Amino acid sequence: MTRKICILTGSRADYSHLSPVIEAVNLHPGLSMQLIVTGQHIDKKYGSTWKNIKNDGHKITRKIDIRLNSDTPLETTQSMGRAVSLISKNLCELNPDILVLLGDRFETFSAGIAALILNIPIAHIHGGEETVAAFDDAIRHALTKISHIHFCSAKLYANRVRQMGENPERIHLVGAPGLDQLHTINYLNSLQLSSKLKINLKNRIFVIGYHPVTLKLNETERSINSLINALRGFEDTTLVFTGVNSDPGNNTISNIINEFVKLSPKNRIFINTMDKENYLSLMKISSVIIGNSSAGLIEAPALGVPTVNIGDRQKGRITSSSVINCLEKEEEILKAINRAISPNFRKKVFKSKNLKGRNASKKIAEILANENISEISIKNFHDLNWGEK
Repeated sequence: MTRKICILTGSRADYSHLSPVIEAVNLHPGLSMQLIVTGQHIDKKYGSTWKNIKNDGHKITRKIDIRLNSDTPLETTQSMGRAVSLISKNLCELNPDILVLLGDRFETFSAGIAALILNIPIAHIHGGEETVAAFDDAIRHALTKISHIHFCSAKLYANRVRQMGENPERIHLVGAPGLDQLHTINYLNSLQLSSKLKINLKNRIFVIGYHPVTLKLNETERSINSLINALRGFEDTTLVFTGVNSDPGNNTISNIINEFVKLSPKNRIFINTMDKENYLSLMKISSVIIGNSSAGLIEAPALGVPTVNIGDRQKGRITSSSVINCLEKEEEILKAINRAISPNFRKKVFKSKNLKGRNASKKIAEILANENISEISIKNFHDLNWGEK
């Protein structure tokens, strides 16, 4: 009898990491997969990215609209309430053996709460990581405490999950599943991407992804303007802005970016959503990744592309030598960009790239198929011994 694995995705951000896991679960003979698609995927404002999932050949079991009506903290919490209710109903109907969640999004947390009360075991990917300036940080750690199986991307993160009292036997160091797809993508060249994206990509390319820093919302306008001002002098550069996530404060960022793009549409573009082939291809041929997205810390280093990581949104994550951290100040951002695009820095970054990953997705599927889940919901707190790290 196959084990039913339900995977939930709420945005293009977590889907890019979950896609190889979905494929691995589908291919495993001991597993049958259910796929719940919700959150930003369903909303037209964020590009109706459920279509990208369908185009990738994945069968969507349920689509759940939690109505992301606006970007205020109140509306976000109300969306979370709807998510708990609707996801609970669907989980009851699907009755999976294990629910797989990734990361730190509020939609994901809602699914975790639903599964906890419904006594459905949770497997959590990317626990133990840290992003100190976003409420995602607290959500991620909370998900760790309500989860039963842990898939961590680095030893430091696995140690943190252990510090949180989780059973060492349920903590698995597998690597980052999103990296598994980097050597399977059919990468497009600049001419192919120019045709698809309808913009001239012959010049130097900057890919910019900037999202709300949710614990510093009062600084949102100042921070995005600092980034925009730092970019004004790069007239000979193609500036590609990627879509802003659905966190509170996203409208302010999107509006300012749109106004900036309108001033020079020949070399600036704001793309709300891209499929993974286009996005990873664009990253690969770019000169630098700029902003505060996790893609700059995970995918970009593996592709041998420098990153300018702005502010505290990703503070606490392990960073590669290809990542330049800077404050959310115009002069600091400009200085970091100029360093990142210098020939010597780019040469050093390219030499250190690693496209192989760790086959994390296959490891995850194998563990999901064989983990003993009898009475797994009954959790004890596992204290550290004195002197244990």
